[in-house]
Amino acid sequence: MADILSLKESAVVYLDRSGGLEKLTEDCKQFNDPQHAEAVYRFCVTVNPSDVIEVDPVLGDCVLHEPLRATALFQSVFFLAIKTLSLIEKIHTQSQVNVILNLTHLPPFPEYTLDLGCFPRGRGPMRPISMEGLVIAVTRVTKYTQGARFLCINDDCPCSTGFHHIRVHAPGATESATVRNDFSCMICNSQLKEDVKFRVLGDKQLVELIHVKALEVLNARQQSSLRYQSVTLFLRDELCNSMTIGRLYRVLGIPAHVHQWPNLTWSVEANGVRPWEPEYLCNISVGFQELLRATASSPWRFSAIAAHGFGLDIAPPGSYDTLKLGLLLSLVQTRADAEEACHNLDLLVVATDTLVFDRLMTYSLGLARRGVRHQASGEMFASLSRDEHGTGTANIHAGSALLATGGICMLGDLGYYKKDKLDSIQSVLESRTVSVFILGKKYGEDADQQLSFPLQCSFWALADPSQRSGRTDCTVLGTAEMGPVPLQLADTFGLVIQCKDMLREQALLAQTVHTLQQSVQPGKPLYPSRWEFSSQDYQELVTHAQTLKVELSPGAEKMIHGYYMASRRVRTLSQGVKMSVASIKLL
Repeated sequence: MADILSLKESAVVYLDRSGGLEKLTEDCKQFNDPQHAEAVYRFCVTVNPSDVIEVDPVLGDCVLHEPLRATALFQSVFFLAIKTLSLIEKIHTQSQVNVILNLTHLPPFPEYTLDLGCFPRGRGPMRPISMEGLVIAVTRVTKYTQGARFLCINDDCPCSTGFHHIRVHAPGATESATVRNDFSCMICNSQLKEDVKFRVLGDKQLVELIHVKALEVLNARQQSSLRYQSVTLFLRDELCNSMTIGRLYRVLGIPAHVHQWPNLTWSVEANGVRPWEPEYLCNISVGFQELLRATASSPWRFSAIAAHGFGLDIAPPGSYDTLKLGLLLSLVQTRADAEEACHNLDLLVVATDTLVFDRLMTYSLGLARRGVRHQASGEMFASLSRDEHGTGTANIHAGSALLATGGICMLGDLGYYKKDKLDSIQSVLESRTVSVFILGKKYGEDADQQLSFPLQCSFWALADPSQRSGRTDCTVLGTAEMGPVPLQLADTFGLVIQCKDMLREQALLAQTVHTLQQSVQPGKPLYPSRWEFSSQDYQELVTHAQTLKVELSPGAEKMIHGYYMASRRVRTLSQGVKMSVASIKLL
């Protein structure tokens, strides 16, 4: 008993120092409305484990290793403060006080970190842990019971009135653990009946989190036998809608075993959510630093030489330099910042020999922070399923485009897509949003609903002009034959590169010699040069370039303004020549 009193005293000291008692006073004001009558009253308190340990190491250990016991201690302190200061007259018992401890952080030790790629995960202690991962699915926000009041059906029992039987949601508890009709009175053992008008509801959302390395299975760089399993997060109340599909987060949560007979599911009750980005190497290699010094007199030479030596494992130097420069530009431009602003450069390559260009784009995809190659058997944007955790609501799964948030989604040859899929791609590129229509009747809702998710990736695609579409297009200003790709779709890409090689036979011979030499002498430098850069050098260069703050010079602004005014005049000509609005926006 003395130990418990000491811990409660330490909790009071911490709340006084951290401003928690002042916040409690402010929070109580909203509950003093005469029309506001509930079974439980919810209070959130921010807890800094480091500060708690400074006040009382035993209390700090309790917060980090026995969260349910720590919650009960703070609940007792809150109830005592409320009754002593007469903050809420409608609170009669301690069980009516529902305290949520929001941890600011956890100690940076392996014992408090969960690697989502490790197995097994369900044998650890049920205490707060930290994890990082990628959101691959979210559900709609639904309701759950925060707390309920039960009364004894025996009128002679003291529990037939008052607030003696209060059920409050606990981490890992299902809805049936909080509200059902087979509870018994603790005094007379009679059946309890819920007083429905005192039920308190809250918001709930389920999120699927997976290890970020799971994306390596989708980027087509290497075949892997690894399989990653996602973990289910329960977001409640103020944490709902705090996680966006396709983004990375660091989550503080408490593991729980969710019992749904006959199954037992391991899940996590989220306690705190923050955006997270892994650390990337952005050091410039010695070779690129020397190249920058050697080409400082010209604004073009550095970019030209970097593109000239790019992708030498795929194509000989000097070939397809315009495409290589476009791929590097797209890699640098594509990112998704903390403000969720979209920076992208969509790229459409028109070429007859799509095999070499597909390999070059696949190689470039490996340099992106996040690269996803869309598979024909997969979903491109989003798909729906029924939630398996008892609610039956709609579960929205990320497709290739949403999984590539902040990176590149490679579509491959558009000639293999049906017309409806091409129309969907065009619509998404124009609006930069992915829309999902949810049938209310199918997923247990009263009305249909349409949800939209921002699209924050760049698309790479190929088109073969030899697959004639049977139409005659105007060849003015680059609107030449696009093969099976409609011009309206091509216009939605910010950059269209037509790889027309006038010396077809020479290019084919050079590519053939390059491939044969690589097969006969693997690993040997085929083109000795002063400037040789590895894939890691290019990856570090792209990462560094993404961090630069670039400003337009007055001359560049004048050039773009002149181009924009000229394009407006061209679009109003009687010939009906159409300029791509996406290209102007890109500039």
